[in-house]
Amino acid sequence: MKILIKNIKELVQVEENPRKMVAGKAMSGIGTLADSWLLIEEGRISDFGLMPVPETILMNLGENCLVIDAENRMVFPSFCDSHTHLVYAGSREIEYIDKIRGLSYEEIAKRGGGILNSAKRLHDASEDELVEQALVRLNEIIGFGTGAVEIKSGYGLNLEDELKMLRVIRKLQQLSPLRIVPTFLGAHAVPTGYKGRQDQFVDSVVHEMIPAVAAEQLAGFIDVFCDRGFFTVEETSRILEAGSKYGMRAKIHANELDYSGGIQVGVKHNALSVDHLEYTGDEEIEVLLNSETMPTVLPGAAFFLEMVCSPVRRMINAGLPVAMASDFNPGSSPSGNMQFIMSLACIKYRMLPEEAINAVTINSAYAMGLSGEYGSIARGKVANVFITTPVPSYSFMPYAYGSNKVSTVILNGKVVNPGSL
Repeated sequence: MKILIKNIKELVQVEENPRKMVAGKAMSGIGTLADSWLLIEEGRISDFGLMPVPETILMNLGENCLVIDAENRMVFPSFCDSHTHLVYAGSREIEYIDKIRGLSYEEIAKRGGGILNSAKRLHDASEDELVEQALVRLNEIIGFGTGAVEIKSGYGLNLEDELKMLRVIRKLQQLSPLRIVPTFLGAHAVPTGYKGRQDQFVDSVVHEMIPAVAAEQLAGFIDVFCDRGFFTVEETSRILEAGSKYGMRAKIHANELDYSGGIQVGVKHNALSVDHLEYTGDEEIEVLLNSETMPTVLPGAAFFLEMVCSPVRRMINAGLPVAMASDFNPGSSPSGNMQFIMSLACIKYRMLPEEAINAVTINSAYAMGLSGEYGSIARGKVANVFITTPVPSYSFMPYAYGSNKVSTVILNGKVVNPGSL
């Protein structure tokens, strides 16, 4: 099937020569085409240009071509959300109330809340229940403009339940039009039964979980929560080494709660991304500059937990790329709205709209290993785009933080109605 979108007010994030990421000063620029058209064929971006549509294009559209008039509306590449925990059983608003009363994230965790609470709920839920709940969340983020999403395990914390989570993610890949990237996060927290025996739990991750996940080919990435009160640099290194032997590339949680050494160990193991990064100094920036690891910031979690913000301006000024993701999860960021993430990028991290757009498209695609096919408007890339509501400029996207600016979603070259999925 062909789709021709014409009279586009502005085609945003256009690339004639696609890049794998955007770094430093280059993040303040994006390619656009005003008064333009976009042609989609067989699920891919075929061509684009300035209006009027060339006669050679019009003559070859055929009877089955869908023509969309986008007058006064813009077209963006779909957002790429490179860090979520979207598969979970039930919400945790009671902990939200504890937080309002003044308890910290770590205090809630010590009381059996946090990750351990989600682990218990997930253990009690069936795969069908988890799939049903996750599909609702997936359809919601499609409606907000997301076209590719990473989903981590990590609420299992034992072999059986980690495999259950990853099988649910595989089922979601079959049911959803979204591009879904699975990540194994067995070392998300230490289960209650291993209190005082953390090294034995690491043994279980290395010798039981990783081989089993690899045997079923359930994940191409491996994650560890390397931070104060969770897993040490040495434990993280051991887990990442074990994952690497089975072809799993690192994507780790680092420096959310303190200067943990997580960024350094991530870079040492060639992590595709290191995520959170609230505590990032000159040493960490220098290490990242000499790597192919994408610094990924999660504004939703910092906002929800009232944490310090990552030093994004220093990172960009130093020449680093920055990606941003939602961290959609029940405890610290219960939203997958990437439009809101863009707003936080501008308001809390002092990013320009252009920098925010790069952070949630091409750079976050890179953080999932997908920037060759997603994250920008380029010929040959997968046709994951959305048409906005009537907006005055692309800066309106982060500016109008309380409203949904997406009117039409196209995934894999097909118009998608999230409400009917």
